[in-house]
Parts: sequence; structure tokens; C-alpha cells
Amino acid sequence: MPDCSVALEGFLSDWKQDPLCAKQAFVAYRDILTGLDGVDFDFKARPGISYSLRAHHAAQKERNLFVLVDVVDDEPENRWLSVCFYADMVKDPDDVADFVPEGLMGSDALCFNLDEADEKMRAYIADRLVEAAEAAAKA
Repeated sequence: MPDCSVALEGFLSDWKQDPLCAKQAFVAYRDILTGLDGVDFDFKARPGISYSLRAHHAAQKERNLFVLVDVVDDEPENRWLSVCFYADMVKDPDDVADFVPEGLMGSDALCFNLDEADEKMRAYIADRLVEAAEAAAKA
């Protein structure tokens, strides 16, 4: 696990209220990223704003990450996830993402919100994580 594990584990242990099941999804996404070859991530805490996993693949040379998994913390008792990818790294066959011009490090992004306990959406985002990691491995 990356060096950020102490801060990340502290955040997770302090996260008690989770009516939207966002913590479960966040941990699942972290576990997916941890299990992918060549992938590492940083954890950035901005209490009251977001807690973020920023995943990078060792093959990437021009971009600092391939996904930003944000726990949106504007209402800590109702946290939800926003998972953003570079728009050219993932597909959105169900057309559920928000297209955000220059929304990820100055590049166009596709952002998927998990703001309810929705297993189908959770799995859909997990598929995008793997897809983006595969694209990043070819970068």
C-alpha cells in the first residue's frame, strides 16, 4: 500500500456515518486500485471539501493520474463519491457521466457521481476504473 496508508486508514476509521454506502464503495475502489499492476495512488485530505485518491500508472509519462476518486465532504454525515477520469481514457456506454470541460487537471473529464446506494452504478464505475488503468498502462 502507498505511503499515504496511515492518513487514509485514519480517515476511514473516523468515517462513522454512511447512509449512502459511499464508504463501502470508496474502500472497494481503493482495493481495486491497490490490486492493479503498476498502479499507485496518493491520498489528499481536504476536510469539509473532499478526501481524494489520485491514482497513477507507472507507464504514464505526461499525466499525473488517471482517476480522481473524491469523497465529497460538504456534508460529512452524507458523504458521496465523485469519480473523475480523463474523457479520452474511458467510455460511458450508458451515458451517465457528467462531461466537465477542462475538469481534470485542465483536461476534459467524465465524472461519475455515486450519491445513493446504487450497486449497478457502483459496478459501472468499477469497470471504468479498470478501463482507465488499462488505458494508462498504454500511455
